[in-house]
Amino acid sequence: MRPTLILLPLLLAATTASRADNCDAIRSQIEARIQAGGVASFTLTTVDAAASGAGKVVGTCALGAKKILYVPAAAGATTTKPAKGRGEAMLTECKDGSMSLGGDCKR
Repeated sequence: MRPTLILLPLLLAATTASRADNCDAIRSQIEARIQAGGVASFTLTTVDAAASGAGKVVGTCALGAKKILYVPAAAGATTTKPAKGRGEAMLTECKDGSMSLGGDCKR
């Protein structure tokens, strides 16, 4: 019985840690969607949710503790802009660890 009591908290801690550190996976998904939209040169940056930074917020991760910013290529570079109005929603990780398209975490 004691191994079970010790193992359960460790398993829960490992699950929570893996959910909280999924920024790379979410950023890769967002990057693929932007590239599929025809944008060749851009930067995605992960910053703390409270931090301010240049760029547009295109997603969140780490259970809402971080946000992912899209920064277009430097001025003068030839790229196509992301298409607007396609109805593609922002990929967001909700504070409960679930994923949402459109940023609607309320259920």
